[in-house]
Amino acid sequence: MGVYVNPPADGFAEILNYKKYIDKSGIIAYTNSVLGTPDKLTCFSKPRRFGKSFTAKMITAYYSKGANAAALFAGLKIAKMNLEQNQNKNADFEENLNKYDVISLDMTPFVALAESTNEIVSDLQQDVIEELENEFPNCIRKGTKTLYKALLQINLKTGRKFFIVIDEWDMIFREAKDNISVQKEYINLLRSLFKSNQTSQIIIGAYMTGILPIKKYGTQSALTDFREYSMLKPGVLAEFVGFTEKEVYQLCQEYHLDFDETQKWYDGYRFDTIGHVYCPNSIIELISMQAFDSYWTTTETYESLRDYIDLNMDGLKDAIINMLGGKKHRIDTGTFQNDMTSLSSKDDILTLLVHLGYLAYNFDNKEVFIPNEEVRGEFIRAVKEGRHQELALLVELKWNKSAGKAISQIKEKQYGMIMQKYDYTGELLLVGLNYSTKTGKHTCKIERYI
Repeated sequence: MGVYVNPPADGFAEILNYKKYIDKSGIIAYTNSVLGTPDKLTCFSKPRRFGKSFTAKMITAYYSKGANAAALFAGLKIAKMNLEQNQNKNADFEENLNKYDVISLDMTPFVALAESTNEIVSDLQQDVIEELENEFPNCIRKGTKTLYKALLQINLKTGRKFFIVIDEWDMIFREAKDNISVQKEYINLLRSLFKSNQTSQIIIGAYMTGILPIKKYGTQSALTDFREYSMLKPGVLAEFVGFTEKEVYQLCQEYHLDFDETQKWYDGYRFDTIGHVYCPNSIIELISMQAFDSYWTTTETYESLRDYIDLNMDGLKDAIINMLGGKKHRIDTGTFQNDMTSLSSKDDILTLLVHLGYLAYNFDNKEVFIPNEEVRGEFIRAVKEGRHQELALLVELKWNKSAGKAISQIKEKQYGMIMQKYDYTGELLLVGLNYSTKTGKHTCKIERYI
């Protein structure tokens, strides 16, 4: 038993103590059904406040050999599902309960506590390998530095396979968005684990969750073997995106809340297979505070997008104003690269806002819209509180580099100092533009000068 390798069930036990807990253990029936199959790798992305970490802790508690979790799951939905409901024998609840070697990683502390972003991936592997050496003595060769090689060596000695859980898998792409080197190192780590000839030999299953879908390079996913579910296409996992209408109705009855008013404030996300979905955090806060209000916590990611709104990039602000008036806006989600830097059009930003939960998406009509009163208030503030009364731009152009590289040059050369000669005191934006001769496309990045 360790922090990362075969961890205990403490995190999930604490969640179950929460009186407002909604049973979402049914997702385990899905992960059980794909164990040891070509669909064994699952990536389920959804916004903050939608219960990503709760699910990751639950799945860890269920599979981990280090978690004696039978009593925790005894009264939950997954324990009541019988074998007849599932054709695959691996869907059986008892057969898989606490039967696997689990590696559970929350990327947040690795990113937050790293002395340098360049060390994140190497530190992660070192920490996990140290625990693996304790769990599997005399299996890992001295000097082994990559997690892939450590797992392969363990498998060759013991025949054991691993179930890997990664929470906030995309944290590096969001927090170290300008560090292309560490991003590539991280993707290469994931590829070695999940896209190698030995993946089936060392991995029995995997569950990754985060805000962003797996990054694309051009039109291809960096990890093509993953079965992906997202706010754009939740598929068979739609009921696990958030609270369903039935679950919210029952909570309103239990806590004596006006369901019609709850719908007005917090409804709006909808999927054809299950109907309406609500943000779990908003409902929990409503129950706790007993007041209809906005409980939406503005993220740094959204704050960074406000510059694009202020500048009305590609008509973005106009589109938002129209949506505030009740209209829907048709978008092309295909150009979005699933990262924070390759935002080259209005559609890219609107697609990102869907993944962040600020917009809802109608798959059939390919349209986005503001889901409810709570989120509407955030957009009203963004439009009304334009942050640049006086504005100057510093623009750097690049060829076959990156928009981020252009921004870095502005900072390194301290181009912003020139504005002091003119006693300029207004807002200053750094604009990096890059043109790729291979694709014929421009990319743009905008930052406030600090």
